[in-house]
Amino acid sequence: MTRRAVLKTLIGAGAAVTTAGGVYGFFDERHAIGLTEVVLPVSGLPAELAGIKIGLLTDVHRSDWVSADDVDRGVQLLMAAKPDLIVLGGDYVTWGERSFVSPSAEALAPLNAPHGVFAILGNHDDDHDMPAALAARRIAVLKDARTTLSIRNHDVTLAGIRFWTRRARDIASVIGNATGTVILLAHDPRRLPEAASLKIPLVLSGHTHGGQVVLPVLGPVAAEKFPVIYGTARQGETTLFVSRGLGTVYVPVRVNCPPEVAVLTLTPAKSR
Repeated sequence: MTRRAVLKTLIGAGAAVTTAGGVYGFFDERHAIGLTEVVLPVSGLPAELAGIKIGLLTDVHRSDWVSADDVDRGVQLLMAAKPDLIVLGGDYVTWGERSFVSPSAEALAPLNAPHGVFAILGNHDDDHDMPAALAARRIAVLKDARTTLSIRNHDVTLAGIRFWTRRARDIASVIGNATGTVILLAHDPRRLPEAASLKIPLVLSGHTHGGQVVLPVLGPVAAEKFPVIYGTARQGETTLFVSRGLGTVYVPVRVNCPPEVAVLTLTPAKSR
């Protein structure tokens, strides 16, 4: 595709991408994948678990616009950080595009961590082909399911919910009688109120892309829909982290919102 053809695509995509910032967002910023390192306070975290690192990679959206090279850069950054555990937050393709299901899973296959690699599904993922492709690469997929890990002689339960699992009682049924530290993997950060009502100490999410296009003065257009568009939020005893993710959707542009993979270091929250 020629540069001229790409510029025509940008113009057709909308006003935000016809600006100089939009052109930069297409040719440069959407490929400028970085590593974000955050310390997250977790209520009730045993002192022995302080310092464990969770790698979070989400919203790959593998497509004609998000290449294997883009995903590979994110994978390499995450592996270089040596997390104890890796979580994949969903939306591996866009609109369930079948031709990219296997390439997306294959690009993520090199991921590994001492306590495993676990995935949930997003609203763009189908319910069969995508989880099968991930499972074939030895990535465990949690579809309204939980698993309990033993880390430093303490139980850590990962509870992964589908995008459409929204009611507190349905989330509670996934968690069941889980013991130890519970981490909810929810593609959509709007599950924060339900998690708080269930006293789940930590929620990891994506979905928002950090706004993807963050306009000067106006900020991210989608911000009003979510408890936080990017980064951390806290409600009651529940901490939420939302990643900007790796790929793009709707328009192949990022403006003032570079893609990321994240490494989250857990620490006990101070009592209030």
